[in-house]
Amino acid sequence: MSIAAINEKLLRSIGVGVALVRASDLCFLFHNDPFAKWFGVPEKGQSLSTVIGDLEESGIRAVVEDGTPFNGEVQVKLKRRTLVIAVTLSRAREGKHTLLVVECQNITRIRELEGMIDCYSTMVERNTRALEREKERVERLLLNLMPRSVYEEFKTFGVVTPQLYENVSVVMLDSVDFTEFAARTDPTVTLGELNDIFTAFDRITEQYGCERIKTIGDAYLAVSGMPDPAVDHATAVAHCAVRFIRYLERRNQSHPHKWRARIGLGTGAAVGSVVGIQKYVYDVFGPSVNMAARLQVLAEPMGIVAPEEMTFDLVDEFRVGDYGTEDVKGLGEMKLITVSGNLHQAKRF
Repeated sequence: MSIAAINEKLLRSIGVGVALVRASDLCFLFHNDPFAKWFGVPEKGQSLSTVIGDLEESGIRAVVEDGTPFNGEVQVKLKRRTLVIAVTLSRAREGKHTLLVVECQNITRIRELEGMIDCYSTMVERNTRALEREKERVERLLLNLMPRSVYEEFKTFGVVTPQLYENVSVVMLDSVDFTEFAARTDPTVTLGELNDIFTAFDRITEQYGCERIKTIGDAYLAVSGMPDPAVDHATAVAHCAVRFIRYLERRNQSHPHKWRARIGLGTGAAVGSVVGIQKYVYDVFGPSVNMAARLQVLAEPMGIVAPEEMTFDLVDEFRVGDYGTEDVKGLGEMKLITVSGNLHQAKRF
């Protein structure tokens, strides 16, 4: 067998479609079986652009005239399946004749894999965005349960070490006649009212650098001086208390449901930590918290009661009055004061 015959046999047996056409008229001189399988057997005198109809005419002319290689893709309908065939044209010379070598390769599987990869990438990107949104939602939820610095410690180490804070102040608010109001009012109305009021209180505490710790029913507890120290913790909670009362007064002027509250202030030490293993909640304990809780019971409706030891911190900014001496449960006999307004700011909310 001659070398030419061997070469022709090899060309017919490989999986790549190969064809030779004359550059002058683009008629076929040779094709192998894979080429015929994809494009059919070229008839005598049939040109390249007729057999492979999707090839760009400008690309073919560039190969013929300039020898610039051409690369393109065409789709072939084979039975019930559409194949993607990559076509490469290059110029060659055989003696005085100029030929075009047509190489065709089935890249359907490659394109399918690329499509699968694109779909997978899109799915991963979509899932990643969903996970990021869920992470942000969980973070917002946890930040509603605990201060940011505590959240960062919890996120990093998985636990929160209980911390003793020597100098903090606490504001404790409790609504007057809430049990009776809740009993006679639709629960959705009660919840809506509390949501509006506590949302406003949250804005006030944030304005004065305080941290809302928790709400229990109609009770609202916020602190200043923890977890971040604050030299003006006493005045911060007093500002919050005054603004709470002012907000309720303004709100009562335009709402059918009238809200009144008692407020107690406390100062001293407190311990803060995350309580619970499966249901996390950040809570505070200690003398200052107990003091605020006991003193709010002694306050008149829409009034504020504080220990006498806070007088020095409050007297320059607030109207302070003498409440008298009371035997406070768990704390003994205490001299108390009333806080009824701010001396320097116009009444506004």
